[in-house]
Amino acid sequence: MHVPDTKVVLSTASVYPATTATAFELAAKLGYDGIEVMVWNDPVSQDIEALRRLSDLHRMPILAVHAPCLLITQRVWTTDPWTKLVRARAAAEKLGADTVVVHPPFRWQRQYAREFVEGIGRMAGETDVRFAVENMYPWRYRDREVLAYSPGWDVTEEEYRHFTVDLSHVATSRIDAFAMVDRMGDRLAHVHLADGSGSGKDEHLIPGRGKQPCAELLERLARTGFGGHVVLEVNTRRAASPAEREADLAEALAFTRLHLATPARVR
Repeated sequence: MHVPDTKVVLSTASVYPATTATAFELAAKLGYDGIEVMVWNDPVSQDIEALRRLSDLHRMPILAVHAPCLLITQRVWTTDPWTKLVRARAAAEKLGADTVVVHPPFRWQRQYAREFVEGIGRMAGETDVRFAVENMYPWRYRDREVLAYSPGWDVTEEEYRHFTVDLSHVATSRIDAFAMVDRMGDRLAHVHLADGSGSGKDEHLIPGRGKQPCAELLERLARTGFGGHVVLEVNTRRAASPAEREADLAEALAFTRLHLATPARVR
């Protein structure tokens, strides 16, 4: 069996509502290859020096930074979305991360949305850090869909240099995962691995607990020599105890390593 060089990474969002420090501790204990920092309301996630100390303490490299693009992070670092991206890029550069994950703008961020595709392209040309724009999903209320993102939730409709595919978001969108990955092609730079049932909610289930082709995608990535990172971004909020959360994250890691293994080295 050949195990590819793909890094299996833990998103700090996977331990929410526990802290960023907890994510580092669990990643090191369970044997993850690195951390993706979700910049959110936890002050440590916003502090480059604090993150560096955690990385050194646990010998756990920071491989990606998720810019504060969520509704709950609208005031993190600043209210200006471009400044958030500049700070995310600076954090990635200083921490040695090679990827910044960013969501497309909300529709009500009109000026930002109008400038986003061109602006992301310009910023990507100013650094070795990859800006990997993540697929989102239509918001649903009863039988209605609300288009919350601009230019749109399907990022493959725009000419971004790099993409993040999130399988939980694929499930929420009720589209075919491999069709989206095919459209991303060699611009697929980053994977958020999580499962979903297609219920319309963004579930971020442990891989293997939903209906997404998580195993098949990992096997394809291994066969094709994928050069990015696979990040476990799962929801453990329902874990009844820290021990149950740890078991969930151990299961997610084991699933990922198993399906990244291939029978022979790709040539």
